[in-house]
Amino acid sequence: MSLSRYAFSVKPQEALLILITLFWGGTFLAVQYAVTMSGPFFFVGLRFATAGLAVALLSLRVLNGISWLEIKAGGVIGIAIALGYSLQTWGLQFIPSSKSAFITAMYVPLVPMLQWLCLGRMPGLMPCIGIALAFSGLLLLAGPEGNMLALGKGEIITLASAVAIAAEIILISAWAGKVDVRRVTVVQLLTASLVSFAAMIPSGESVPTLSPGLLLVALGLGIFSAIIQVVMNWAQRSVSPTRATVIYTGEPVWAGIFGRLAGERLPLLALFGGALIVLGVLVSELKLKKKKAPLPAPENSVKQSEG
Repeated sequence: MSLSRYAFSVKPQEALLILITLFWGGTFLAVQYAVTMSGPFFFVGLRFATAGLAVALLSLRVLNGISWLEIKAGGVIGIAIALGYSLQTWGLQFIPSSKSAFITAMYVPLVPMLQWLCLGRMPGLMPCIGIALAFSGLLLLAGPEGNMLALGKGEIITLASAVAIAAEIILISAWAGKVDVRRVTVVQLLTASLVSFAAMIPSGESVPTLSPGLLLVALGLGIFSAIIQVVMNWAQRSVSPTRATVIYTGEPVWAGIFGRLAGERLPLLALFGGALIVLGVLVSELKLKKKKAPLPAPENSVKQSEG
């Protein structure tokens, strides 16, 4: 009885992460709606400008002590965020929101691969299995018109966004514990906004008509992004990274559910591919534990038993 109670217990922090993941899955549809009224770079810029200002208002007391290291860290991470979300938003113009969510989830198994390529850290057995499962799922999910060995434009763009998000996670880990979380968060969100707005120039994207619908979605997602950041930073102080990753794996599942409610219909083979990606994410976070050799019995206890 006690074992089952502990197995199914959920901390308040974990419950909040589950709730956030549920709403997070719904943001794919909201972004897909927004890009019918705006180009991807302007929308991402507006979204993160709102998020950055919201976090800044909550962090006014600590911003005075900002250091050059925090500006540099926030700037580099902000560039990765801008690339990740801008590419993801761009890709949503070509593929369904549920497919985008599953492909984006590949950032988890991509992290150990990038660490290997960039830092020379060889991934373990379980991450390698997770990568293989996730890429197998990608081929089943992303192949247009049943061609499993080809990726369409939207799939390639979204996969590139997953690589950028994986890079963001590695960069965050590199500066973890060396900077103030709130100050860096403000810098990275505002940097992401500025980079996205700047990307409008080479892409030839123009400023759209600021309709009430566009402003509502951008402001809503911006504030929600700020809330997500604050809650994640608070909750993950007491939730292990592995357990948090398992919770976040629900994001593409919720996105698929919301997409289906909105009328999206992925083929059965594509759904199986999405399931493989989720399985790959979970497997990549598993750790193999070596069995410890039993300790030899103390000599005095052996002598007592013999006597």
